[in-house]
Order: sequence, then structure tokens, then C-alpha cells
Amino acid sequence: MNKQKKKTIALLAAVLVLVAAMAVCWAVFAPKGSAGQKEIGVTVVYGDGSTDEYQISTQAEFLRQALEEQELVAGEESQYGLMVTTVNGVTADSSLEEWWCFTKGGETLNTGVDSTPIADGDHFEITLTTGY
Repeated sequence: MNKQKKKTIALLAAVLVLVAAMAVCWAVFAPKGSAGQKEIGVTVVYGDGSTDEYQISTQAEFLRQALEEQELVAGEESQYGLMVTTVNGVTADSSLEEWWCFTKGGETLNTGVDSTPIADGDHFEITLTTGY
């Protein structure tokens, strides 16, 4: 086998090891939901500043399922999961740079609704926000 083939094989092996390591890290460190009954609070803040409060009782492990059980959110599927465009029947107008911001206890979520785990007593805010 010539040197070029050996280098190519070594490079492919290194890439495979890197991909496997990344998969293991994701499996270990990915957000995990918890099983069982939970009570969570959700505040929806509309563009005019008005709010609606919801207390949700659910066995869902992740936020999306809990919100969909109450028919509170709708949107478009993307490679990252549900991109929420509508909350409680109000659709964000992208031509006005509107979007729904999800926070937990006032802190912006670093995960989408599909991968945001919920626990008993959590409180989430969904705010119609203008400007990208």
C-alpha cells in the first residue's frame, strides 16, 4: 500500500473516532427529561403587554409535548425540531421581525421546545418579541 492510501485510511479512521466521540458526548450530556406527573406554569406575554397564565399538569418529559397537550403552540418542523410560530392562536409576523422568545424563570432557553426538559414546579415564559 502506498503512503497516500495509508494517509487517507488514517484520516478516515480519525474522523470516525471523532464522530463516535461526539455521539457519546451527546448521549451523556444531552438534556434529559424526567418521568412522572408534573405541574408547570406558563406565562404568555403578547405584543401589547397583556398576559395569559396557564398551569399545566402533565406527564410529558419535554416542553413541546406539554404545550401541545394544551394546544398552546404550533409551528413548522425544522432540522432542530418545532419552530414555534403560533402561541395561543397568535401568530408571529415575520415581516415585522416578530418571534416567540422562550424563557425559564426569566433566563433565555438554550434549547428548543423539543429538547427542553421539564420538572415539577418549573415556570416558563413565552414572549412575543420584535426585532432580530
